[in-house]
Amino acid sequence: MNLHRPPFQLRAIASTVAVALTLVLAAGAGCDSRKEPKLPSVKEKLAESHIYRQSTLRIGVARNEPLMGELQNGQHVGFDVEIARYIAGFLGYAGDQQLEFVPVATEERIPALQGGTVDLVVSSFSMTEDRAKQVSFAGPYFVTAQEVMVTTRLKGKITTIEDLRNDDYKICTSGGSTSEAELKTHDVKALVVKTVGDCVAGILAGRYDAVSSDETILAGFRARYPKDFEIVDLPFGTSELLAVGVPLGDPALRDLVAYALDKSYREGQSGQASAWQIAYNRNLAPWLPVKEGQPRRQPQPLQVPKLVDFDDKTPPR
Repeated sequence: MNLHRPPFQLRAIASTVAVALTLVLAAGAGCDSRKEPKLPSVKEKLAESHIYRQSTLRIGVARNEPLMGELQNGQHVGFDVEIARYIAGFLGYAGDQQLEFVPVATEERIPALQGGTVDLVVSSFSMTEDRAKQVSFAGPYFVTAQEVMVTTRLKGKITTIEDLRNDDYKICTSGGSTSEAELKTHDVKALVVKTVGDCVAGILAGRYDAVSSDETILAGFRARYPKDFEIVDLPFGTSELLAVGVPLGDPALRDLVAYALDKSYREGQSGQASAWQIAYNRNLAPWLPVKEGQPRRQPQPLQVPKLVDFDDKTPPR
């Protein structure tokens, strides 16, 4: 056997090896380029947010909205409050010693976020395009509708939007609410006060005849005064998407809240007893009508980031 090869054969072999090596390296580089980038973790997002290493989480809530946000015997209770507690726990603020509830009226929610009085707002806060220019939203966590509540003496007399335009009736709503804007759209003159609770007190005192607001808020006052009020289902034609308000300049916190809400949503979809479902069953379920024969379920949050959770090595699929 001839162990000595001519120089041109050696050069050919070397060239072949070089080409093969180049192809292997190129293929490897191609594989690397197809690898998904590393996902950020919940901990990393927390470090980017303004609440990082903050000892107390401040959440704006209502204090006079039965079933949603109410102060009873010095304790904040209601559906919104329970959602707020769930989010706070996810963010690492477990227990009332690390959580401060700040009462905010409807018209105070945006200024409270902009001024840094609160870190989050969970208070029947509807997502709208105009509001999204001033604050960020995570959610929705509930889909509701605008309704009207009247005194029982007017049952059967106010049944249409046209009836609301009747000057014989005084319609009340809360300032800065989507209900106020919706009534204007339908040419309904409304007397504007600070809270829906003020409207209800005014109706009981004979100053107003009806109040318009989200069905969740109205259901709460009907639960408090079941013999005094009736809720009228009127075709306003818009759905209200309730979401958590977040300061506009903190996208990391918005992502964390959205991820927390989505975690509850996924638990509910898998048949587990989610935090949302427990809060709903305990507060709103007995007083809200079943829609189209189906029980209420948590809506899927929008714009949820992919993150690695505290207890996950890989992100959920």
